[in-house]
Amino acid sequence: MTETAQSPAGPDAVPVAGPAADGATPPTEQPLKVALLGCGVVGSEVARMLVDSADDFTARIGRPLELVGIGVRRAGVERPGIDSALFTTDTEALVRRGDVDLVIEVIGGIEPAKSLILTAMEHGASVVTANKALLAEAGTDLFSAAEAAGVDLYFEAAVAGAIPIIRPLRESLVGDEITAVMGIVNGTTNFILDKMHGQGTGYADALAEAQALGYAEADPTADVEGFDAAAKAAILAGLAFHSRVRGVEVHREGITEITRSDIASAKAMGCVVKLLAICELSGEGAEATINARVHPAMIPEDHPLASVGGAYNAVFVESKAAGRLMFYGPGAGGSPTASAVLGDLVTVARNRTRHTRGPGESTYAQRPVHSIGEVVTRYHLSLEVDDRAGVLAAIAQCFAEHEVSVQTLRQVASPGEDGEARLVVVTHPAKDAALAACVRALDELPAVHEVLSVMRVEGL
Repeated sequence: MTETAQSPAGPDAVPVAGPAADGATPPTEQPLKVALLGCGVVGSEVARMLVDSADDFTARIGRPLELVGIGVRRAGVERPGIDSALFTTDTEALVRRGDVDLVIEVIGGIEPAKSLILTAMEHGASVVTANKALLAEAGTDLFSAAEAAGVDLYFEAAVAGAIPIIRPLRESLVGDEITAVMGIVNGTTNFILDKMHGQGTGYADALAEAQALGYAEADPTADVEGFDAAAKAAILAGLAFHSRVRGVEVHREGITEITRSDIASAKAMGCVVKLLAICELSGEGAEATINARVHPAMIPEDHPLASVGGAYNAVFVESKAAGRLMFYGPGAGGSPTASAVLGDLVTVARNRTRHTRGPGESTYAQRPVHSIGEVVTRYHLSLEVDDRAGVLAAIAQCFAEHEVSVQTLRQVASPGEDGEARLVVVTHPAKDAALAACVRALDELPAVHEVLSVMRVEGL
């Protein structure tokens, strides 16, 4: 007696591609059921692309995909091109469905995203997420849950949008030793700094333009204060150096204090100001430590990252065998991010079809993350001082006492009152802690009116 296989899809299911024949459905032709959590800019694009490219996905995976539900906060919002029958506000019930094979999470934030992902894994679903904040804070919990449940966790879209950087670090370069990852991983801040450098726009006006164009949120804090980039730096550092790195361990500075004067100083040095995410190994072998930091920095105009303009992202990787590699492209937006999400979805669907899994968390090295005070780099300082004899000697002495070597010192026109001078100092490489102590001492010198800015110089 032949038993006829029945599709477990509920009445809310929309087939992305149905069985190839009537009657008995071979296991390889049964659809993989997909649940989508979140239907904003990225989620709605994912849903539409799943339906529009159904035949292509079936051909690439070897089995059809079937979108069975979309978890949203408000079900009454119209989303063109997406069947309203799919929407549910009961996301908990959606991820508890025993017939769901794959869950896509594009809600963002920590909760309820974390609980929903863990529940989905407990019920046997592999997960694709774009949630960098969650991965940076609780990645270990998610990887442990995936391992325990025997499912996949993929997250290419969490860093740099459509740019394929996660998979190269996680798979392609796993036979090499990566020594540094440096990149522009936030499109909003790159757009603002590009406007300030290229058109002389002030920070406030550049931010307003970014908001008008949709590059920046109404509350831009996560971008301009470096929180977004710090979460991404934690993910990149963990992958590159096979260690657990949390977002709170990444030193973070934003771009809100960058002025036209800073931009002009960078131009005078043949440099460009960028907000950089920098992850490096310091030391060798078992003694190596990680430094992970996000801050604005001056980089030479001939550096590969200097020409990255607008809202684009780029990541520069250095490794012992492969040498220098650069990954470049759109770092945000509905379609680019959806492309990365769907790339992961195809991979986990293939794994599901073949009864295999992709790589899990690689933290065998467990290298510690050292403080910003131990980081060695160059610095650019701008100071307002008395315009009189003996001041330069006092300032030079202050640098010497704190073991910070001065490379160049020059006086530029000061917009201040008569009797004031503006000094620009560029140092040789020095420890951050030594430079910070030197700045505090400079602030106490009677001849120094104000330390106007301190910025790191990278890539020389």
